[in-house]
Amino acid sequence: MSTFILSKILAIVLLIMGFFMNAQISISGKVNFKNKGIKDVSVTLKNTYDGSTTDENGTFSFHTSEKGHHILVFSHPKFVEVEKSVIIENLPLIINADLKEQISDIDAVVISAGSIEASDRKRATVLLTPIDIYTTAGANGQVTTALETLPGVQKIGETEGLFVRGGTGAETKFFMDGNLVNNFFGNSVPGIKAMDRLNTSLFKGNVFSSGGYSAIYGQALSSVLILESIDFPETNAVDIGISPIFLSGGFQNVDQAKTKSFGVSAAYSHLGLMNKIMKFNNNFTKAPESFGTNFNFRLKNKNGGIFKYYGSFDTNTFALQEESLEPETDSDNTALKGKNTFHNFSYRQKFGKYLVNLGSSYSYNQNIIDLSTTVQNSESNLNSINSTGNYFNAKGTLERKINKISAIRGGVEFNQTRENTSVAISPISYPFQDQITSVFAETDLGFSNHFSAKVGLRSEYSSAVDQWNLAPRLAFAYRISKNWTSSLAYGIFYQNPENKYFGTYDLNFQKAEHYVLQVQKAEEGRSLRVEAFFKNYTNLIKTKVENYLPAAINNNGDGFAKGIELFWRDKKSLKNIDYWITYSFLDSKRNFQNYDRSLFPNFAAKHTLSVVAKKFVTDWKTGFNFSYTYASGRPYYHFLTNDSGDYYLNTQGKLKDFNSLNFSLNYLPNLGKKEAKAFTILVLSVNNILGQKNIYGYNFSNDGMRRKPILPSANTFVFIGAFISFGIDRTQEAIDKNL
Repeated sequence: MSTFILSKILAIVLLIMGFFMNAQISISGKVNFKNKGIKDVSVTLKNTYDGSTTDENGTFSFHTSEKGHHILVFSHPKFVEVEKSVIIENLPLIINADLKEQISDIDAVVISAGSIEASDRKRATVLLTPIDIYTTAGANGQVTTALETLPGVQKIGETEGLFVRGGTGAETKFFMDGNLVNNFFGNSVPGIKAMDRLNTSLFKGNVFSSGGYSAIYGQALSSVLILESIDFPETNAVDIGISPIFLSGGFQNVDQAKTKSFGVSAAYSHLGLMNKIMKFNNNFTKAPESFGTNFNFRLKNKNGGIFKYYGSFDTNTFALQEESLEPETDSDNTALKGKNTFHNFSYRQKFGKYLVNLGSSYSYNQNIIDLSTTVQNSESNLNSINSTGNYFNAKGTLERKINKISAIRGGVEFNQTRENTSVAISPISYPFQDQITSVFAETDLGFSNHFSAKVGLRSEYSSAVDQWNLAPRLAFAYRISKNWTSSLAYGIFYQNPENKYFGTYDLNFQKAEHYVLQVQKAEEGRSLRVEAFFKNYTNLIKTKVENYLPAAINNNGDGFAKGIELFWRDKKSLKNIDYWITYSFLDSKRNFQNYDRSLFPNFAAKHTLSVVAKKFVTDWKTGFNFSYTYASGRPYYHFLTNDSGDYYLNTQGKLKDFNSLNFSLNYLPNLGKKEAKAFTILVLSVNNILGQKNIYGYNFSNDGMRRKPILPSANTFVFIGAFISFGIDRTQEAIDKNL
């Protein structure tokens, strides 16, 4: 009986299963992108559990018992989702679909020709963060000195400025939160290199463009450095710095909601003790001394808009004595007094689909240089030069996103310069004024995740030149494969002649055309960049001697610069070691200023090489940092003038190759101590540890018969200091960043 009942139940189950199997309908098809099958596309009936995933050929197949009207959904993270309406009856369905690429601001290829970014981590390879700069041996915490380890930047020790791809230091401009920063470097005299004025810790990132930069920026023939300040500090903190050279202190206060903050800091520096302990190449009769203070505040409104202000004031003095090259004089004496104030405002707010950026900066600078000579221990005044400058910048930009990776922006900019130079031996002063009005527009065009373009146009009017210019900019980027991308950039760039050249003759804008081609590979922990460039210069300044002084006479100078650069950074191959290697080859000729023919510039080296390595040993609580820089010998020239004031080449030669090995050590004594209420870093830094006798050039006597080398202030410089932060523990950040 039981066997009979069991067989009946089994028969009923099989009958029901057969019914449902016969009731299920097959749905199949193929999913394509540009006529090629796509793998791993999810194909499902909306609001059901029925579906499948495409195979290697893009085909799929599944069964469903659903009937009637339904929606078939095709989805994949890299493609736009597609929905197709289907009617399921009693016959199998074959449904094909063609997908479109999903445009993503994360996956989209980014134009990076000529540009090295350290800001948006999702869209660019992060190269030099503030921690990177502080831990680069030999950089001394200076943004510009750290950038000298990157491709295209020359190692210059006799004067301040970024000399990029055959361009002078005056051809690089600096920006903070979009605003022009005049007097980025401290006051100085020829042969003594001034340091950056802005503190590296102010900034959360930077974009250094060595060519082909955006239409948003102008008045720079070679390159721009765009610094972006932090929005808000992490927490309240008090910072103290102590060393034989300087004493600094400051605090930052921020509310818990991070809607407002303010801070003040000050620093005093005196090189007197080091001047007595170490051997300096400069004979300082008054050791360099400086005092600086800065203050900031930030406000965030209810709608997310941010207002930021930064202000600073600094003074510096020094005096030095050098053996004279003139036979009738024993020594030449130079004394400097400088002071500067800088203020920067920025406001960023989103209104619906529009992003508004407004900003303004103001700088006042005074430089007083006293020149005298000593003959048989008797000093006589030779001259005194007093230069003052007022600089104002205002800028407004409006931007709107078109889609996730496309945008359009435009704006206006105004720069005003008022300078006055008085010379003690002259009864007249030398004033200069200029107003530059600029308009610009630019669009980012994302055609796909593999191809994008940037098209821009900038126009400027200068009252000093009394002309308008028109500068188009164009760039493309194409993703070759998952890790390889390529970029191509072209642009025309204009810059006013330096203010000191305006006088009797009418001058025009100087002009440069940039062509940049880049190939880049980026993967987790590693990045490789190869970049080729060509720059064509026209309308460069030419000078001659009039009334015993150099004067610009026309814009008939020209030149070119071309080369290839390599950058490799690796945080992965060697355990707990971060290193990068750069190499640059430069071929350049210029006929400008006092050159009487086309010559390789005396501020450029044909070959440069930098190696930077960092390792943090947790057990020892210590970071070890090394850097090495090599530059092939630069040329040097000395020109004399004939009776007409025209220059002619009298002496030329080549300097010996530049070599410098630098080392720094950072010790964290409180590492691992949870009860510690302060974060402390002890720093030991040695620049040019091997004591190489580097030479930056030569000074010549008036008749060109005698010369002496231009040397660094010290062949080897040692720094010891302690930095203490109360109220914030940066230990983990220090370890993560290979401090």
